[in-house]
Amino acid sequence: MPPSDGTLPSHGGPMPVPVPLSAAADPVNILLVDDQPARLLAYRAILEPLGENLVEANSGTAALKALMEGEFGLILLDVNMPVMDGFETASLIHQHPRFEKTPIIFVTAVNVSDMDRMRGYKLGAVDYVMVPIIPEILRSKVMVLAELYRKRRELQLANESLAAANAALQLEKARELDVLNDSLLVANTQLASRNDELQAQVSERMRAQARLLELDRRKDEFLATLAHELRNPMASLGNAINVLKLMADPPGSGAAAARDVDAPDNPLHDTMQRQMGLLVRLIDDLLDVARINQGKLTLQPQATSVQAVLDTAIETVQPLLQAGDHALGVHVPAQAIALHADRDRLAQVFSNLLNNAVKYSDPGTPIELRVERSDDTVEVTVADRGIGLDPAHAADVFDLFTQVDTSVERARGGLGIGLTLVKRIVEMHGGRVQAASAGLGRGSRFTVALPLDAPLPLAAPVAEPAGTATGGCVRCRALVIDDNRDSADTLAMMLELLGHETRRVYEPQAALAAAREFAPDIVFLDIGMPGLSGYDVAGLLRAAPGGESLVLVAVTGWGQPDDRRRTLEAGFDHHLVKPPEMAAISGICRALPRRDGEGAGDA
Repeated sequence: MPPSDGTLPSHGGPMPVPVPLSAAADPVNILLVDDQPARLLAYRAILEPLGENLVEANSGTAALKALMEGEFGLILLDVNMPVMDGFETASLIHQHPRFEKTPIIFVTAVNVSDMDRMRGYKLGAVDYVMVPIIPEILRSKVMVLAELYRKRRELQLANESLAAANAALQLEKARELDVLNDSLLVANTQLASRNDELQAQVSERMRAQARLLELDRRKDEFLATLAHELRNPMASLGNAINVLKLMADPPGSGAAAARDVDAPDNPLHDTMQRQMGLLVRLIDDLLDVARINQGKLTLQPQATSVQAVLDTAIETVQPLLQAGDHALGVHVPAQAIALHADRDRLAQVFSNLLNNAVKYSDPGTPIELRVERSDDTVEVTVADRGIGLDPAHAADVFDLFTQVDTSVERARGGLGIGLTLVKRIVEMHGGRVQAASAGLGRGSRFTVALPLDAPLPLAAPVAEPAGTATGGCVRCRALVIDDNRDSADTLAMMLELLGHETRRVYEPQAALAAAREFAPDIVFLDIGMPGLSGYDVAGLLRAAPGGESLVLVAVTGWGQPDDRRRTLEAGFDHHLVKPPEMAAISGICRALPRRDGEGAGDA
């Protein structure tokens, strides 16, 4: 009989204990449960060759205790046991979460019914073994279940290893993510700081650009105002020069108004007149640059020809060519090249280029003017053998206020605006201009390419009223109204030397009273005056009795088409730009209607 404490002897030694399952290759713990020691001994004898770890229990209670102390891959359970049979033991085993899937092989010495088999399967039985036990069958069943458990344990260990690796990977990723987030935080902070700096720089640049634009606008306004203001003293000087010329050749017994104002005078007067012309040209260039920059310069295109434009330009610079003893070689096709362009402006372009060639060439060196035509383009080239250009900076000569040579010993004068005007006017005609040179001291070549059929921005033509009579008059009454006393006095003196009776008014408010008292035939009227402008005075004179017969001449520093149109709309008959030319003044006076009693023969 077994001991009263329920333990079983084990071949004279202690009962084996379950081996911890630490690796997939370790033996599988198999629990052998039977109340008969002989059967336990038989189980061991049959299964020991399998090399598994066999643990014995002689009752259901002992089996439950063994299960609490270890993990088993298989239970060999006797069905018929006292106190707690195999079914009850199996039921208690599978109620525990750890052993609910542990396979059980029931051992029975009696035939079991189908109901008993069904009950056993529900309790977790995977098979039944009948007594007497056939060793081969029992070993094969146990070997299959042990191997299945071993595979399941390998899979479990692999899953645990994978889970551990995955946890480590997740931890490493979390650490890397933390590092990356820290780096991104630092980078974002630096980027935000840099962005703030860039925004500040952009704002500062925008403010600087706005200031530059404002300064550029003020510069253009200053140039225009400067040129306009210079015309007032230039008008006084020009009038004074004309007075000196007239005084040097006083009128004879004939009518003074009929004398030839273009007759040659002494060299001093010619020099003064020539230098005055240069000053006027500089002022005109300043005005043109300001107008182009402000978008106020317009073209008045008309049907003309390249030859006509060049003839005008050559005529303008002919005195300079003669003074420098420059031979001008002109190579122009015999057949006229039709052009739809602003003749005066293009003549200004080529006169500037020829003047530039004269200025930067030594006396006696030749200058060449060549015209070549393609299907839709005409190219005009001005070449000299002067000081030349640095090829790397050839394009810079078209920049405003840039001069080719500014050294003291080779200073050639000028403001550096002539070539700027050339480029702007050519571009307004839809053309292009290029400068080229073989190097310093090897001459320069400027080429203007103009399209032959390009449409140009049109400006409404301004009609210049003609005189109302062809006959001349011996004397006329001329009223000069100008707040600049020097301009008024010199113009009046010139008119008097031409044989006309004059009256001077320095305050525009006194103009109407002077006109009523003096009864002039013609009024020379300044536009820019304080209190009342020339436009206002013209309106008052036209509205006064006899005002419709007055000849009103605007004398002003503004000479653009818009300015001429405005004076025409204000009631003026003529528009003279300061300093007015004596020939123009004399021509206007000659065109006045004859007074009653004056004979044409007196002219």
